Parts: sequence; structure tokens; C-alpha cells
Amino acid sequence: MKFKHITEIARALLMARLKQTMVAAIGVAFSVTMFVTLLSFMNGLNKMLDGLILNRTPHIRLYNDIRPSEIQPIDLADEYKGRHNFISSIKPASIRKEIYNVQSIQERLKADDRVEGVAPKIVAQVFYTLGNIDLNGVINGVDAEQEAKLFCFKDYVSGGNYYDIKNISNSIILGIGAANKMLAKVGDIIIVTTPSGEQFPLKVVGYFQSGIADYDKVQSYCSIATTQKLLGKTSNYISDLQVRLKDLNMAPAVAKEYRQIFSVDAEDIQTANAQFETGSNVRSIISYAVGITLLIVAGFGIYNILNMMIYEKMDTIAILKATGFAGSDVKKIFLTIAVSIGIFGVIVGSISGFLLSDLVNHIPFKTASLPKVEVFPVDFAPKYYIIAGIFALATTYFAGWFPARKASSVDPVIIIRGK
Repeated sequence: MKFKHITEIARALLMARLKQTMVAAIGVAFSVTMFVTLLSFMNGLNKMLDGLILNRTPHIRLYNDIRPSEIQPIDLADEYKGRHNFISSIKPASIRKEIYNVQSIQERLKADDRVEGVAPKIVAQVFYTLGNIDLNGVINGVDAEQEAKLFCFKDYVSGGNYYDIKNISNSIILGIGAANKMLAKVGDIIIVTTPSGEQFPLKVVGYFQSGIADYDKVQSYCSIATTQKLLGKTSNYISDLQVRLKDLNMAPAVAKEYRQIFSVDAEDIQTANAQFETGSNVRSIISYAVGITLLIVAGFGIYNILNMMIYEKMDTIAILKATGFAGSDVKKIFLTIAVSIGIFGVIVGSISGFLLSDLVNHIPFKTASLPKVEVFPVDFAPKYYIIAGIFALATTYFAGWFPARKASSVDPVIIIRGK
């Protein structure tokens, strides 16, 4: 049977029950719209929330961890060899916090094809001094240029230029939470005290605002040279090397390799931030589940409409089969009806989904913790439209297949005799 005849008959049957057909098509379109909008918004939100941490976290962190000595004096005594020794309250060994031969390590890392960039860092515990009150703080000595290039540093700096900590001697970008406690404004001088009791004046040149309140109450940023001066260290003192890879998924394996090569501790981003990845996956699974449920519900609507159409058009089906139409031709007619409804729903739903997502993307979203986020985040990736289209067409096809199979098995003799 020619395809032209199938489409003409399918169109005639669709027009005969136009209202029911439109209801089914609108159901599919609504499901696709909500699927696309929900996934776009949820994944946009996931990227924003994860970015608060993951954008600021190196893929691999090289450092020297503080841990108890693995070999205790009792283990060296000949009379206790071969015995199990139980020791409590072991104190950490006296180790160097700085990375030994750091320049050589940086050169080898930069020569690695898997590495996108390396940023040195110094972590210094300090106190923000307010008269007789000391507030706990952490100063991160960073290379402002590399930090901005690899870890979006400038996106979190407000009230000043991130590069000023390098251009202006003895300057600091103060965490917004700490700045609010000290009532410190850009241009003010604050006093920080090191654990050794030394006090240093630092000029505030900007605020750092990550969106995590507890983090912003403690963390601040200085240049590497200023931080070395605070700690009384030489110019080659570096406590951390932050490595950004070209492929994030390689981090666990590469970290293990670096740990063996450089004899330092190496922490990968998956280990350091497993909870954020878990949260994103759970939110995505919920979004997909809700969207697919909507498509399945729309499929049941198509199934019911086609079933009713078959019961009402038994005479038409009997006449078609009596005039020489095979059962497979009748099945193709009803499958064409179902798929046509699905295609219409996918096209209209995709357009509506894009427009609704764009509308959400223009809704103001103001929060004190995220000053640079002005609207709700939305991810307009094409994959959501493709996934919605595939699921919608698959749902409508199977929703039409069962009624179509029933229509193909109709015996025209029984129908006509009954009339």
C-alpha cells in the first residue's frame, strides 16, 4: 500500500476527532515543555551551586599533610621486634609544610600534556585584630593572574580589582563576612596577627564573596610575596600547588601518579568534593524522573484516545479491510496517527520549552550571598530537547502500537454481519 494513501486516511481519521486529537497533542506538548524547562532550570542551578565550590577547587592539590610518624621509637628497639605495640596519643612528626623543590615540580607539571595550568598557593593561619578582640582568619597567598585564569578568581571579587593585591604592596582582598564584622571598607588599613605574635598592617583593596557565608567570614587573599613576608619565609616558600587538568575525570588517577613521583600528598577534586557531585546527581535524577513521568502520562492519553477511535471507527476499519487493505496497512494508519500527534507535540513543546526557559532566565534573582547572580540560572543545552523528543516519540509510538495492533486484527465479516 502506498504511503500517500496511509497518510490521507490517517489525516481523515485525525480530523474526524479533531478535539480529542488536539487534547492528546497538547498533552504531549505540555509534557515536553515541562521536561525541557525543568531539566534546563535544574541543571543550570546545579552548575551554579557546584560552581561555588568546584570552580574554586583545583583538580589536584599537592601539599604536605600533617600526620603522626609511621615509625615510633619502640619499633626500632630490637627486644620488641615481631611484637604488636599499642601506642596512644601519638603526636605529629615535625615535617616541612612547604613543598620541597617546588620550582622543579612546577616545571614538570607544566610540561605534562594533561595539565591545563598550575597555580602556587600559601595558606597562612592569622588573626584579624580588632582592638582587644582577635578573629580567626586564613590568608591565602596566591598568584592573582593564575588564580583568575584557572579558578575564576575575579568573578568572586567585588569592590575592587583582583589584580591590586599584586600591584599594591601589603594589600589584602578581605572576605566579605570578615569585612562586615570589622566594618572595613576598601582603602582601610587592618591589622593581622600571625601565630608567632607578629602584627602587620594590610590595606583592603577589595572583597571576596564566594556565596558561602562561613567561608567568607574567614578566608582572605594576598599576593604570594605578601604572605611570605607575613610568615617570615623565603621567596621559594610554597605550601600548595593547585593543578587544573584538561580532563576533570582523570584527576583520581593522575593524583595517585603525582603522589608517587613527587613524594607529596595529592588530593583529587572527586575525593575533596564528593558530596557536591552526589547532590547534583540526585537532583538530576529527580528532574529526569519527573519529566519522563509526564511523558508517560501523556502517552496514556494518546492510548485512550486511539482506543476510543477504534471502537467508534469499527465500520471504517471493516470497510478498509473488506476492500483489500491488509491488517499491516491498518496498523500503519493508526501508528501514523500516534506518531503525528507525537511529532506535533515535540515541535510545539520544544518551542514552548525554550520560551518558558528563557522567561525563567529573565526572572530577577537577588541574594546577598551571590552579588553577581542577577537572574535564575538556566542551561540551554540542546541535549535536553533531544532527550525530550526521543522519549516523547517513543512514548507516543508505543501508546499507538497496542491500539493499532487491535485494529489490525478486526474481522470485517463479523463487523458487517453485526450491522
